[in-house]
Amino acid sequence: MRILFATPEAAPYWKSGGLAEVARALPDALAARGHEVRIIHPLYRTVRTRPPELAPAGAARLPWPGRGVRVRYFEHRPPGGVPAIFVEHWRSFDVEDVYQPTRADPLAHGRRFALFCRAIVQHARAWGADIVHLNDWQTGLVPVYGLLDGMEAATIFNIHNLAFQGNFPSALLEEIGIPGDLFRTENGLEFFGSASFLKGGLALSDRLIAVSPTYAREIQTPEYGAGMDGLLRFRRRMLVGILNGIDPATWDPAADESVPARFDAEHVQRRASNREALLHELGLDGRGPLFVMVTRLTHQKGLDLVVAALPRLLRDGARLAVLGEGDAAYEEALSRAAAEHPRRVAAIFRFDDALARRLYAGGDFFLMPSLFEPCGLGQMIAQRYGLPPVVRRTGGLADTVEDGVTGFTFGPATADALVQAAARARTAWRGPDWDELRRRCMRLDHSWTRSAARYEQVYRAALGDAAA
Repeated sequence: MRILFATPEAAPYWKSGGLAEVARALPDALAARGHEVRIIHPLYRTVRTRPPELAPAGAARLPWPGRGVRVRYFEHRPPGGVPAIFVEHWRSFDVEDVYQPTRADPLAHGRRFALFCRAIVQHARAWGADIVHLNDWQTGLVPVYGLLDGMEAATIFNIHNLAFQGNFPSALLEEIGIPGDLFRTENGLEFFGSASFLKGGLALSDRLIAVSPTYAREIQTPEYGAGMDGLLRFRRRMLVGILNGIDPATWDPAADESVPARFDAEHVQRRASNREALLHELGLDGRGPLFVMVTRLTHQKGLDLVVAALPRLLRDGARLAVLGEGDAAYEEALSRAAAEHPRRVAAIFRFDDALARRLYAGGDFFLMPSLFEPCGLGQMIAQRYGLPPVVRRTGGLADTVEDGVTGFTFGPATADALVQAAARARTAWRGPDWDELRRRCMRLDHSWTRSAARYEQVYRAALGDAAA
């Protein structure tokens, strides 16, 4: 199959979250199964200023209100990875914050990704793609433009986070060349009066894939459906959940150069050296279990629960190290806790890949009490490094952490439930089976091999429907 993987971000080109990692690892895994795969990605300013070696790959005049819009395509062929096609349109993509409007234009990001979607359709037609694999709202208009421009490829829409929807005033549609009858039809873009790019992808794609089986079920409920649950229940036969994976070569404690003492499942005791080095680096004492977090500091990630539970966690002997950045209120609360308990709490507010790896390799437990979590990669990376996760039982966390076997889980989104789960973890830390718990985590297979095979099945089903 010829598979065009359309994404607003991909490692190593541009990254804001887990999608960027998926957008490199999954295409590579599909290519390893014998498919011809390309990534298609906007040529952002940040890519241009740290340029990979780009080769011209053609140009096109896209259908657009007025006289059309000319874009250019460039190609990058990374060593050992699938090629990436970049869409160049200076005015649209040469910006600092690609997901946000500009000060002068509150709809700029809508126009930007609408143009990207039309450029995807044009390239899919020119290349002869069999499958166009879409990711999140920034690619949601591809099946819409596919109808308008006669794209024959089947479309697969991946739901990474239903909370981000790309909702805009309906007046924008005229500016981006979408006729009004595609707004209010049964499968149109109308969403409580706005035009939703996400809804376009959900309503018109041939198949829908959520990034974990539990999340696929959750988003069909009002609690997690973000207003789209009715549409998703209507399309439930086209919706499946497939877990994301991680690259075991990228996340390998036996070869990680950021880790002071490298180790594997057969030598898990070597983690003790990493723990000692990490405690020294952070200025913490080691008299209790060290809970670590590598996270965005947002409400979704359960920071309210952490802040509320922290006094009791510390009284019970826990130590906490947090690496991340985000909402100022959480940074302030964690800074205050670190100042009041300098030997028990450390808070570092930045992105630091090397430090993150040392936290994975030297911590005792990985804390991830998300209110909702479509899949989550942090808990899988933690398990790969012998770091049992303590997680709330939701989305992909429920699918990857077995309570008492490969980590610890809790259900209610309350500080009490978090404290109780941490207490069970602390008991295991002191118990005779502590090393075996860590070994079980490390022996889990979170590679893309199995998931890529499941994606392949969905692609073939979509192509079968198109041929029928």
